[in-house]
Amino acid sequence: VLCLFCAALTEHKILFLSSSYQRLTDACRALLALMFPLKYSFTYVPILPAQLLEVLSTPTPFIIGVHSIFQSETQELLDVVIADLDGGTVNVPECVHISLLPEPLLQQTREALSMVLDPELEVADLAFPPSTVSASSLKMQDKEIRAVFLRLFAQLLQGYRWCLHIIRIHPEPVIRFHKVR
Repeated sequence: VLCLFCAALTEHKILFLSSSYQRLTDACRALLALMFPLKYSFTYVPILPAQLLEVLSTPTPFIIGVHSIFQSETQELLDVVIADLDGGTVNVPECVHISLLPEPLLQQTREALSMVLDPELEVADLAFPPSTVSASSLKMQDKEIRAVFLRLFAQLLQGYRWCLHIIRIHPEPVIRFHKVR
């Protein structure tokens, strides 16, 4: 999930494959939801019809879902990250380099996600674990996962104001992003 998240943030082509249309839609929508507060501004098609498979060769980034019976047509795509939802694999081609999160944030996010998805891990190494560790309801688990990613964005974007540069030579001040900082 973190690999797909980073691929979407760095504007790569992402293709979901599954034999379930519901799973394709849910996976595409979930990836977009994890990017909140950012909005995905490229091509987004949760279920691509068979007649439009040629769209997969577009040069622009996308998030597209395709039924797995068309998997043979997707094998020749060289620059597309393919997530097989039925097999649970993510295939990143050799020519695609996905920049992952900086190391302290990557490890913190992995740990936070594992604690949300498998709360028994938190007490697994305790000599005297509590008698019961209850997993959250699905609705609460959804909120906890969203909170992990929202916290990640807060950590990534903290101090962004140091990179803003105000130009006052115009009638109205212009704010620019200072790339060197």
